[in-house]
Amino acid sequence: MRNSSRTVRRIALALTLGVLVIGTGAGAVASPRAPATAADVGVRAAAGDQDGPQFYSGVTVDVSGVVNGDVYAAGQSVTISGDVTGDVIAAAQTITITGTVDGNVRLSGQAVTISGEVSRSGTIFAADVTVTETGSFGDDLVGAAGDMRVAGTVGRDLMLSVGTLTIDGAVGGSLTYHSDREARIAEGAVAGTVQRIAPAESPRVEISPWAVVFGWFLGLLYALVAFSLVTLVAGLAFPRWLDRVTGHLLPSPWKALLVGFVAAITVPIVLLFLLVTVVGAPLALIGAVVWLAMTLAAFPYVAHYVGRLVFRDRRRPVVESLLGGLILIAALQVPWLNIVVWLAMVCFGLGAQLLEIHRQRPWAASRDSAQERSERPGPTEDTSPASDS
Repeated sequence: MRNSSRTVRRIALALTLGVLVIGTGAGAVASPRAPATAADVGVRAAAGDQDGPQFYSGVTVDVSGVVNGDVYAAGQSVTISGDVTGDVIAAAQTITITGTVDGNVRLSGQAVTISGEVSRSGTIFAADVTVTETGSFGDDLVGAAGDMRVAGTVGRDLMLSVGTLTIDGAVGGSLTYHSDREARIAEGAVAGTVQRIAPAESPRVEISPWAVVFGWFLGLLYALVAFSLVTLVAGLAFPRWLDRVTGHLLPSPWKALLVGFVAAITVPIVLLFLLVTVVGAPLALIGAVVWLAMTLAAFPYVAHYVGRLVFRDRRRPVVESLLGGLILIAALQVPWLNIVVWLAMVCFGLGAQLLEIHRQRPWAASRDSAQERSERPGPTEDTSPASDS
């Protein structure tokens, strides 16, 4: 539950950061005035009075002057060391407020430190939030953080979602926080009530042994029906091709096993290399589809092979495939044995297919036919003596 609550806080932090950044950009475009905008690597606001709204962005932003209006800031580090008569909306990795803000603050970052005075409310989303002894909020403080320490003053209520919370300062209202840990609160630090809302525990569902058996039976039934249909279609549609491919397994199964094992290792490596070269990416994608189809086809081929082993005398290919498929499905349901059976099935099936493809290669067929024509004897003359009439 602790991990889930932290995940929720991180998601909220990311959403708030995006909203603040988008809102800052939208405000900059829609503002009727021509506010002062800075986008340098390091930004330091002028020390004199400036009319807001003011927009600042950069790696380092330091607002040290007086701003009569709102301040929008985004960067890696944002510091408000001057006086702001309006609100402060900021998003940065580190945010520090040491000056005075007459309005509200809405902050999102990794580390937020409040050492100045905020006259109204604060909304803060950060990994670490610190309100120092000199920091204060006139009204409410709302937010979410991984770790929060309040050593300053909060004028009214404090509403948080935190991992760890420490309060050494003063909270003028009530404290409500969502956390899986108890907060460390100094005696008399909270004037109102303290309410901790613990994350709801996931209900434990006890699974009946009969439900497990029933689920296993349904899985077995599905496998029987699905794979039986596959072998049935293969036996009816491609009986001759099944006999040709499995014919490589009957005289020398270990040769097919070795070929399939080597191909199962080398072919994915070659396809990955082609994909990385970018130029060969289309060929790699086509090869991956073909290789996946050959891997899936290993089941009907091996099922037919097992059926031929069981029936020593020749039977219809569909009957051999169905019986071999049932035997394979039963073996695949046995724990630990199913791993060995699956690996052997893939290697035998791939090896037999590759051997048949090698035998059916076009250049070999043309070479064999040419060799047969050259070895065929020509017409012979009749040299027997003529018989006297």
